Amino acid sequence: MSTLIIYLPLVAPGAAASYDYVRTPEGRTAADHASVPLALIPPAERGGEVVAVVPAVALSWHLVELPRGVGVSSPRLRSILEGLLEDRLLDEPEQLHLALAPGAVAGGQAWVAVCDKHWLRGHLQALELAQRAVTRIVPEFAPAPGPLYLHAVGEADLPQLLMTGNVVGGIMLLPLTAAALTLIPVTSESDEGLQALAEPGVAALAEQVLQRKVGVMTRPQRWLEAARSPWDLAQFELASSSRARTVKRLSSVGRELWQSPAWRPARWGAALLLLANLIGLNAWAWKEQSALQARRAAVKDTLTQTFPHVRVVVDAPLQMEREVAALRQATGAASGRDLEAILAALGASMAPGRTAGAIEFVAGEARIKGLQLGPEEASSLFVQLKGQGYSARAEGDTMFVKQELAP
Repeated sequence: MSTLIIYLPLVAPGAAASYDYVRTPEGRTAADHASVPLALIPPAERGGEVVAVVPAVALSWHLVELPRGVGVSSPRLRSILEGLLEDRLLDEPEQLHLALAPGAVAGGQAWVAVCDKHWLRGHLQALELAQRAVTRIVPEFAPAPGPLYLHAVGEADLPQLLMTGNVVGGIMLLPLTAAALTLIPVTSESDEGLQALAEPGVAALAEQVLQRKVGVMTRPQRWLEAARSPWDLAQFELASSSRARTVKRLSSVGRELWQSPAWRPARWGAALLLLANLIGLNAWAWKEQSALQARRAAVKDTLTQTFPHVRVVVDAPLQMEREVAALRQATGAASGRDLEAILAALGASMAPGRTAGAIEFVAGEARIKGLQLGPEEASSLFVQLKGQGYSARAEGDTMFVKQELAP
């Protein structure tokens, strides 16, 4: 599934605003990228995701400790965060958008991202009007535990050094100068494992200032990395509903399972398991079908061997029943299809004192009239006859009784 990643400009939305974008077919590589006005941003593919990236300089980060009993689904979460950040914010809380870190739990510490609400909402509305509705909002950089990480960003005339990892405030942004290096919290032990990346335009300057080799990461690559972040800043008033957030999270998990190289062995395993089950079911069905055909052939052979004059077999059990009945009738042997046997079974099952007005016997079926049975008495009689191998039904004052054919 393709993803359209849009980097939000720091200026207010308008005709003069230019948006950087990158499109990726699977979330790892950039298919194309450019910086264009809003109207020229290519549309997302059908079923694709649109991710908005908030610049690092547009966000401030604050570490708070959530009160016990207050989870991410609490309706009081926004007001509680405002109270916790009251002395740290430079603007009124009503003018700011707040977003809590993913995985935050009650009673624990969590990062809160803060940015200008009107600026963010304005860009989201402009994108929606341009048929580029955003499904997820991620930060360009986010606080992360672990060792210090240096990122040289910006242009040659305004280079900046951004630090993530074990720094105060979660993220620190400094000018890329030798004087600023004194503010980097690096010890002799951590200096060996220090990692540094730089944009191509400031890579040479970063190596000169940092006195070390740096890796190169382009802006589109950095935005691809940001889009894979578990963060989603679309919270509180920017989230349409809890259901929408759940759908987005499930969609994100589904895309990760379907596209991520890390899950490729699991996908192959699931496919092989499904294929093995499919082969097993087909083998079992073939075996059952063969056994059924063998049983049918055995019944057919029994019929043709017992009664050689039967040439065409359509329904072997029914034909066997009819041939046996005809044989009994020809030899004068008693059969359950005879009237005497039916009347004996009826007399053994029916309450004493009942007499029939008329009896007819046609093709192995007895028709008895005038019994005048009530519904409950007739139902009980039918059950008892069934236990003796006879089926019975009533039509008006006439009861029909005949021997049940073997299945």
